[in-house]
Amino acid sequence: MKGKTLLFIAAAFALTLTATPLVAQVQQTFPSGQAGQEFAEKGPWKKLGLTYTQKTEIQRIHRNTRAEMDKVLTTEQKEQFKAAMQERQTQRSQGEGRGKWKKDMFTSLNLTDAQKSQIQEIRELSRKQMEGVLTPAQRQQLQQMQQNWKSRRQQGNSN
Repeated sequence: MKGKTLLFIAAAFALTLTATPLVAQVQQTFPSGQAGQEFAEKGPWKKLGLTYTQKTEIQRIHRNTRAEMDKVLTTEQKEQFKAAMQERQTQRSQGEGRGKWKKDMFTSLNLTDAQKSQIQEIRELSRKQMEGVLTPAQRQQLQQMQQNWKSRRQQGNSN
């Protein structure tokens, strides 16, 4: 049970932080208040057909979630996480696939049980807020995509 909880927290945290560079890129690209115009041009968000307002609101939620998670981590953990994210970006730019970096990274952070619990609560609130931004059809589509990801992950683990 504890392993599943840790895996859930790690996956949720990684999902949020995976989107964070996209948010930062949007902020850098559109400093004049046009942030969100090109948000979600890649990945699953593009497939949902988000409106400008939805993109902007999801961007705000991501930014707030990241800020709340940063409050949970110690200075050392933040530095470790930043270094891991930079390494991940380097790997992705070199065409290396996704892999065990998430699990290794979160294990190396040595999160306390209290930190894990706080992060899980932050992620759950963030997920609910983002779902609230979506239309029922978009929520259904996102749920289907998540099921597809889960089944692909399970297939990958069985090989």
